Amino acid sequence: MIRLSGIRKAYGKTVALDELELDVREGEFFCLLGPSGAGKTTTLKTIAGLEQPDSGTVVLGGEDMRGVEPYDRGVAMCFESYALYPHRSAYDNLASPLRSPRHRLPAAEARQRIGAIAELLGISGLLDRPVGQLSNGQRQRVALGRVLVRPARAFLLDEPLSHLDAKLRQQMRAELKAIGAVRRTTTLYVTHDSVEALALGDRIGAIREGRIVQTGTREEIWYRPHDTEVARAFGRPRINLLPGVVTESGVRADGGIELPVRAPAAPGTDVLVGLRPRDIALHGGEGHELSGTVYVTEVLGRSVEVTVRLGTGEQRVSLVAPGRTRRALVRTIPYGSRSGLRTCCCSRPTGRSDRDDG
Repeated sequence: MIRLSGIRKAYGKTVALDELELDVREGEFFCLLGPSGAGKTTTLKTIAGLEQPDSGTVVLGGEDMRGVEPYDRGVAMCFESYALYPHRSAYDNLASPLRSPRHRLPAAEARQRIGAIAELLGISGLLDRPVGQLSNGQRQRVALGRVLVRPARAFLLDEPLSHLDAKLRQQMRAELKAIGAVRRTTTLYVTHDSVEALALGDRIGAIREGRIVQTGTREEIWYRPHDTEVARAFGRPRINLLPGVVTESGVRADGGIELPVRAPAAPGTDVLVGLRPRDIALHGGEGHELSGTVYVTEVLGRSVEVTVRLGTGEQRVSLVAPGRTRRALVRTIPYGSRSGLRTCCCSRPTGRSDRDDG
């Protein structure tokens, strides 16, 4: 449905998109995740026709968009900055796409569609209020509704939940996925929040420095990250990355951790071992092979994030323990890993000219 090939876009000496390649399938909810300045918004604007690439092609539904005006592309974009009419009511803002010559609907049908979207977004009681009197979160929902209310062959959503509180964000995630499935509309969703990407995306694309560095399902991204930066981007607390070496029987990491995993490298090869904090268990009994000292704890309600200093060295690992873990354990304690410990393979990010996927 959406294909970008060799897209390059520069603003003076600043390169926003650097030979970007991206494919979004028909009816797919695709999440584009990356830090600020990675090129996410520029990607959406290029698809929508609001920015013209310096080189490369944009294809929508099999049609090359070179020379096609934004209003002829059949896409609807939600801006992070709202882009609303502040002097008009929420209803008028929602209705504005349906009053245009290209998408005009009969008044009764327009009211019905606006009412359904307003109820979905929880703004039914705000329709008569001027947008200038709404909170940031309410404005963001109006901006999102203005996109969803109009017919489109693709939705382009630029961090549409960033100004909502935590409870409403969680609710809206479920609603967004539901509406995407019901309407079968291709959606390209931009976010810097890995939780949103994992919760919403049929597939996820990790973008960095204007390039897509990895594309895959949530399972592929989680268990087979392309490099250490992708591995760090997903999961809270962040993944533990420990220096190690390949042995005849598996991998030995700093701190005396021995993992019986099959590594695609010869014995003696230096590697990084990735351990997710929730795949490491905390124990207070005797007889465990490894031991460490609790360095710091953070109580997170039903769980406790514990940072442990391994052995007598300075190597530290983070793990998640049950919230009932006694404060008495905030002393020198033994710990060990439970059976079935999951690891992931990735590489350090390197320069583009000498990238090593090993």
